[in-house]
Amino acid sequence: MGGAVYDGYVVCEISMRNVLALLTIGVVAAVPVAASESNLLDAVKRNPQEAKSLCKKFRKLNKKGGSAYDFKTTQRLASSKSLSIPDAEVLVTYVVGMHCPNVR
Repeated sequence: MGGAVYDGYVVCEISMRNVLALLTIGVVAAVPVAASESNLLDAVKRNPQEAKSLCKKFRKLNKKGGSAYDFKTTQRLASSKSLSIPDAEVLVTYVVGMHCPNVR
């Protein structure tokens, strides 16, 4: 890439093809994550008993002064359900938002 210098700043010439390539890579990289989260949430939607069970655990945790959003809670959930940490965070947020909004 070439560039011109103006008052000590280098202005790079970025072709539209390079911008398009970067956007394409970003979109392709995000698709598996979105699909994974979608499958996770669909599983909870099909099994509301699982959401109710998690709400019950989160309420108990709240009574002990803990939070459903604590990192340790997320780690335990991820481990028990064989999820990644980000997927466990999405699961907690979804379950609390849809099934037990009074949980913190």
